[in-house]
Order: sequence, then structure tokens, then C-alpha cells
Amino acid sequence: MALEQRSFQMNTIHEVQAPQSPKTHEPQQPARRSRKLFSTGEKFLFVMFAAVLVLFSTMILHTQAQINETNKEVQQINNDIVEISKQNTELSIQVSEKSTYEVIWNKAKELGLNLNEKNVKVVPGR
Repeated sequence: MALEQRSFQMNTIHEVQAPQSPKTHEPQQPARRSRKLFSTGEKFLFVMFAAVLVLFSTMILHTQAQINETNKEVQQINNDIVEISKQNTELSIQVSEKSTYEVIWNKAKELGLNLNEKNVKVVPGR
């Protein structure tokens, strides 16, 4: 047996080992897997959330703009109403001024009407 072991050992080819550099005592870093910060699904959800946020913000701003426009119209209509009521008051004052007995009598004289006592009928007041 010893002969067989010797012949077997002689037949083996020894490989030349490359010289190794002296090892320093630095901690080895574990093999890192490249991991993305956010997955594709999370990115999609973020984009959808941002889109919905922008959409709702735009809708709110548009609605507020319409409300402001309507309020301006209401104020303008109120101002018109106040102006027309002032005009109506002024016109009613003019009517009461022009409907006095003296003004009517003067206008009748201008048009050539005479007061004829025979044609006057007294109507009892109500």
C-alpha cells in the first residue's frame, strides 16, 4: 500500500499558487443587493395621488372663481336696484308736485279751458 500511495502522489500535478497579498484587518462588507428606493407600484401610486391632488385643487379654485363672479353679479344687481328705487322715489315726488290743483288749473288755462260753473258736478268724497 505504501508503494501505491507513493506512485499516486507522484502522478499528481501540483498547481502553482498565486502569491497572496497580506490581509489587513478591515471589516468585510456583506454583498449588497441593489434595491430600489421605491418600487414601480409605489411610484405609480405617488403619481396618481399627485394627479388627484392637482385635479381637486384645480376644481376648488375654479369653483371659488365662479362663486366670486356670481357674488359680483349679485352686488351689481343690488346696486342697480338701489339706483332704480331712487329714480322711482324722485319720479313719485315729481308726480305729486305736478298733480297739485294749481298746476293742473294753470295747464288747463294754457290749453284754453274755462271753468263753467254750470258744468261742474260735485262728487261726494269717498
